[in-house]
Amino acid sequence: MPLYLDPASYAVVEAAVERLIPAVDDHPGAGVLGVADYIDRTLGAFLVDPPLVFAGGPYSGRFGGEASFSHFTPLGRLEELAWRTRIEGSQGMPEREFNGPVLGWQERYREGIAAVGADFCDLDSEEQDRRLDRVPEFKELLYRHACEGAYGAPEYGGNRDGAGWAAIRFPGDVQPRGYTDPEVSEP
Repeated sequence: MPLYLDPASYAVVEAAVERLIPAVDDHPGAGVLGVADYIDRTLGAFLVDPPLVFAGGPYSGRFGGEASFSHFTPLGRLEELAWRTRIEGSQGMPEREFNGPVLGWQERYREGIAAVGADFCDLDSEEQDRRLDRVPEFKELLYRHACEGAYGAPEYGGNRDGAGWAAIRFPGDVQPRGYTDPEVSEP
């Protein structure tokens, strides 16, 4: 069940990110990687307390240490202001408009999903690509978030089971192990 997006909007986002990061050879696509979950959790970050912005730490537990990434940390006043403005937009609030009005990610997604159409999931891949190309600003935002979701820490909702990292042969967060001298110096 999505945290922020309604099921129909979630389905459009899921189909759109699959067009941007499709399954190719041994690389899983955005759907398998949980990219839509990452986007949904990002858009709904402030629907939970503490907000889903900064994973805890210092260790994930994947290579030792206490697994604490999944314990999100509370935000300071200015961090919350900055992230709420980024995600929710300025909404005419003076404290969020010190640099002028800001259209937040939530509104940009609402507009982008509406622009590609509610029938997006039912279209063939060529028409889906054409519709995404007609909204380049949304496509760029979607792609940026898709990459974050595919290759970021799994605690943020994407990169399920580290599959994105495995596909690009990235060892992931290796703390507290660190890197050996040969690992750092070899190409």
